[in-house]
Amino acid sequence: MNKRTGMSLPWWLPFVIGAALVVQFAALGGWQVNRGIEKRIQKDLFADDAGFANWTSGMEVRSYQRLKATGTLDTDHQFLLDNIIFNSRIGYYILTPLEPGGGEPLLMVNRGWVEKTGDTFDATTIALEPGSATVRGRVGSLPRAGYKMGDAIMPGSPWPQRAVYPTLDDLEASLGRDVQPFVLLLDPQNDAGFLRHWVPEEMGPGRHFAYALQWFAMAAVLAALLVWNYRKRKARHE
Repeated sequence: MNKRTGMSLPWWLPFVIGAALVVQFAALGGWQVNRGIEKRIQKDLFADDAGFANWTSGMEVRSYQRLKATGTLDTDHQFLLDNIIFNSRIGYYILTPLEPGGGEPLLMVNRGWVEKTGDTFDATTIALEPGSATVRGRVGSLPRAGYKMGDAIMPGSPWPQRAVYPTLDDLEASLGRDVQPFVLLLDPQNDAGFLRHWVPEEMGPGRHFAYALQWFAMAAVLAALLVWNYRKRKARHE
């Protein structure tokens, strides 16, 4: 007849797991601090009132830098960035390629927000007169979704094409052209745009620092409990 012997976990295992959690909590706190610093830098860059630098393809740019670009706006191949919420209303960002010439990658210009009023969209409302144009704005990026399903742009759809949180690669595939690694957020004072209210990310540095404090506090409390339990066990066995 076989006897089953009870097996207990090693006494040191909870301490190892607890120490791993302390390290993880501290790492998360450090990550939040870094994000807070990044957000503070972004906020300072956005507040920079320097004039508009003349942009040329290939030049190095920084986030929210003010740029002035000259070329031809291609209103025959525009994108309607769908599912953009502004003041509790749904609408589109109008994304228009700027042809800089010389075979250089296209510069995508976000001309602002228009409200969605139905299932169909009147393309004449976003048309522009052909010819050379000078646009001013800030260095920005495409809006991003936490999670999305399916194609960002339906293949073969008519222009202007509806796009749901596309990447720059998605735009390149639809246009058959390379695009610049950033988007120009059209300045509110520039003509040929729509509703524009460009601001840094809503979650400011202060909230990241508050989250960091919470993670560090959790790490400190757990570390203190581990030390207390270790001393208590040691005293019991002396």
